[in-house]
Amino acid sequence: MNVAGHYSYWVTIFLMVAGLYIVIARGNLVKKLIGLGIFQTSVYLLYIAPGKLIGGTAPVLADSFKIYSNPLPHVLILTAIVVGVATLALGLALVVRIREAYDSIEEDEILEKDRGEEDPR
Repeated sequence: MNVAGHYSYWVTIFLMVAGLYIVIARGNLVKKLIGLGIFQTSVYLLYIAPGKLIGGTAPVLADSFKIYSNPLPHVLILTAIVVGVATLALGLALVVRIREAYDSIEEDEILEKDRGEEDPR
């Protein structure tokens, strides 16, 4: 197996594992959002990597071109980037609101304060 030939897939796997680890292991909500962004970036790379063929051109019909690259993955990733930015903006807005309500963005502190309010005995 040619490891150097699949460099983009190794980068994708590394980013995916790193992003998932950050989302699971960190208690800070902003860090969780950063991990989610890294994970989303790995998915973008996963879709774009096979979309480009070496020696391929844009799908322009001409007799001189024989190999064409598929433009669909690139178009889908543009849509995914817009959705990712909107998701990140919504997440940051929720973190601001949580900070106002609980005076913290650490998951453990929020859960502790939440349990304290529910059990007033």
